[in-house]
Amino acid sequence: MPRPHLLLGLLVVTTLAAACSDDLSSPATTGSDTTAAPSTTAAATTTTASAADAAMAYADAGPFPVGVSYMLETPGGNRIEVWYPAVPGTTGTDSYDMRDYVPDEVRALLTADVPAGATYAAGRDADIADGTFPVVLFSHGFAGMRMQSTFLTAHLASWGMIVVAPEHPSRDLEAVLRSRFAIDEDPAVEDLTQSLDLIIVDGDDSTSPFHGHVDGERVAAIGHSAGGLSVVQAVSNDTRIDGYVSLASYTIGLRAVDRSTAVPSLFIAGSVDGVVSAEKYTRPSYEAAESPSALWVIEGAGHNAFDDFCTFGNGSGIIGIADASGVAPLLDTVPFLRTLGENGCKPPAVAVETTFPIIRHAVTAWLRQLFGIDATPVGLGTDVADQYATPVEITTK
Repeated sequence: MPRPHLLLGLLVVTTLAAACSDDLSSPATTGSDTTAAPSTTAAATTTTASAADAAMAYADAGPFPVGVSYMLETPGGNRIEVWYPAVPGTTGTDSYDMRDYVPDEVRALLTADVPAGATYAAGRDADIADGTFPVVLFSHGFAGMRMQSTFLTAHLASWGMIVVAPEHPSRDLEAVLRSRFAIDEDPAVEDLTQSLDLIIVDGDDSTSPFHGHVDGERVAAIGHSAGGLSVVQAVSNDTRIDGYVSLASYTIGLRAVDRSTAVPSLFIAGSVDGVVSAEKYTRPSYEAAESPSALWVIEGAGHNAFDDFCTFGNGSGIIGIADASGVAPLLDTVPFLRTLGENGCKPPAVAVETTFPIIRHAVTAWLRQLFGIDATPVGLGTDVADQYATPVEITTK
């Protein structure tokens, strides 16, 4: 049986979730930037070959093989995973098992012979490709971990970006199950800024494999769920970050980004997200953000459309592993934990095999135009909204 502190942790998660929901039930959505900025929402358009091509321009892997390493750690000892463009000829696969990210007591219960992790094309500790590459920080969500979104982080590396993802022990899966997560402050913000410091220092260090390959003048940040809040706070505190992407998240309740110039942003949400509602939280967050900004709402996408988890447990997510291992009665005592773990993995959500290409394209295209790699945006306009296997609403300002 699980230890009492683990059960207490589950109960605290439920209480915290309820409190957050109450606090955010009436978000403020007005502001001078929003009301002054023109917005366009995608309507049905005539399908054209150019729109179809643009919509999927960056959905598939890019020209670089991928390398991955966790050679970096924050001063506090938090591991940092780094995905990067690797030298031609790099082959192999990398994988992780989510059971390695839970307390030993929980791991002992997850005995079912079902998929419990992700495998993707990458060479562990491969040599980095020639060239200088922009940096993308990645902040994982509540009850997540640094490896959680390899479908996206490794993908961005294949398109010529160095993706830096620190572990957030203040809110990762183990911390949540042990009831040791932060409530009143967000140490994850410091994790992100320290990770940026480290990768830039490595770029200047002649003894580092990254020497001469890090473009510290082009930096963006991506956050999933709770990571979206951390990213906005990091952007406010660190002028080195040029823009941010918020995935299934919200920024209501945080002070506005306090910068002398506008910070571009992209919000992506799922229409059936049962954890962070697109309409209650993400859309108002977009409306409150300064221009330029964009909002993509993917029909049928849920909260875990933005991580690898729905590929676990035979398509039922982390919860599927627990159910197959016979611990469903425990989960049923904490309904929010079940929702958090499987939302987006079961109907009415569409399969992540449908939504992953949309997310990959949108994020890659948006970062490429932010970094100046593409002279003009590719596949980011409203004309691509009806080009996908599931509808997408695109709003810009």
